[in-house]
Amino acid sequence: MDIAAAGPTSPLEPWPDTVDWQPVSRDLIWVELIRWGAMAAMLLVPLGVLWGIFGVWPLGLAFVVVLVLMLWRVWTIFRAVRAWGYAERDHDLLVRHGLVVRRLSIVPYARMQFVDVSAGPLERAFDLATVQLHTAAAASDARVPGLRPAEASRLRDRLTALGEDRAEGL
Repeated sequence: MDIAAAGPTSPLEPWPDTVDWQPVSRDLIWVELIRWGAMAAMLLVPLGVLWGIFGVWPLGLAFVVVLVLMLWRVWTIFRAVRAWGYAERDHDLLVRHGLVVRRLSIVPYARMQFVDVSAGPLERAFDLATVQLHTAAAASDARVPGLRPAEASRLRDRLTALGEDRAEGL
């Protein structure tokens, strides 16, 4: 179904209701929490040690600020993962994400140059993969994280086949 056929949508609600959105795995929450926790620990541990050694209030204030920001980010990770989604349509792939700044990417199959599937060590530990779409315009590249490897392979193969079919018609 075409977005334009559904009527105008509000720019504040960029997720069209007429599309069958596929969510990403909720295990992506754990991957993001571990990534964020490791980064936050690299800030909190040195600040805590320096604050303990020197006992000056600016270090204590910095520690508290980083801790509060870390806790706020943990809360937003849960919501951010729920915001990710993708939808396969006849002529294009839609990818949505974002909380504060919502982003809806529409990638026509004919514009795709290649599709990557990647999985780092942390993603592999949670049996997840990321599908990365590449087009001629770097700004239009899109990615879909948090997919099970079988779904990521299926999506890669389908997008590649559709991209080849559409490119032949040009």
